[in-house]
Amino acid sequence: MRNVKPVKVGDLVLDGKHIYIQSMLNMRSDDIEGSVNQAVELEKAGCEIIRAAIPNMDAVRLIPAIKSAVKIPLVADIHFDYKLALESAAAGVDKIRINPGNIGGMDRVKAVVDACRTKNIPIRIGVNSGSLEKEILAKYGSPTPEALVESAMTHAAMLEHFDFNDIVISIKSSDVQKMIASYRLAAEKCSYPLHLGVTEAGTERMGLIKSSIGIGSLLCDGIGETIRVSLTDDPLREVEAAKDILKSIGKRSGVRLVSCPTCGRTRIDLVKAAKMVEEAVKDMDKDITVAVMGCIVNGPGEAREADIGVAGGDGCAVIFKKDGTQRKVSEAEIVPELLAEIDKL
Repeated sequence: MRNVKPVKVGDLVLDGKHIYIQSMLNMRSDDIEGSVNQAVELEKAGCEIIRAAIPNMDAVRLIPAIKSAVKIPLVADIHFDYKLALESAAAGVDKIRINPGNIGGMDRVKAVVDACRTKNIPIRIGVNSGSLEKEILAKYGSPTPEALVESAMTHAAMLEHFDFNDIVISIKSSDVQKMIASYRLAAEKCSYPLHLGVTEAGTERMGLIKSSIGIGSLLCDGIGETIRVSLTDDPLREVEAAKDILKSIGKRSGVRLVSCPTCGRTRIDLVKAAKMVEEAVKDMDKDITVAVMGCIVNGPGEAREADIGVAGGDGCAVIFKKDGTQRKVSEAEIVPELLAEIDKL
């Protein structure tokens, strides 16, 4: 297990003991009401840290409006203008995402550090393939993992120069293999909490695949304290996907659904049943595995590790439990009866 320097974000502590889910508002920054409403929905969906773009001084108004509507920490996403960081800190934001090397001289870096230190606000350094300094890019020839990590460490050194260590680092790439290699190298180089993500991952279909591979691989290595599944889609889908990734690798409790791909032996509409069960159990706070299987061949036998499940027959099915009990139901009763049994667990 990686030794992580604890960093506090609002009431949360990034220390590796819990993996926090992040997402980012995608409403226009001048749409205060829409942004607040989206933040509320994200919190309800299970988002634990919200990030909002602060592209100008007018957008700073988002901070108190969102802070008054949700309880989870808010991150101000800032590029180039250090004054936006100062105003965001004064407005009560919980974390600032900024690259110290992109805001001017060290006097500006010190001003941001002083403001954040006074308010106990951590700084997230965010490096990606498109933001490398010209010197580093010239040194390595391309945005290699070594180049990305050197950039991140250079930015961190600017903050460390002023004895500031409440730092979180992200090193993102749209290339999954490069992203994984970069974070593994960063984990060796520093003890700061790492925020994981595959940047510009794409729309829901490919974005889910790329994020699951990249984020999941690193979490299985014990690397990562916060995650964001970046999708060109509704941010609520990002939160759902992040929860599913964490559940699938045992980092979160919740209902885990296993279902067979069906074959020529299947005599019930298993695809429909599986989708209905998946939708019904997705927000249940039960640490159980539910199996939806097509026939007796891959029913209780292959799904013996499930706490409860159903195996299809010819227009009927058998509901089975881990304790060995079974009972037969008609095809129309599969979903309601299975859900009724799940409620009893």
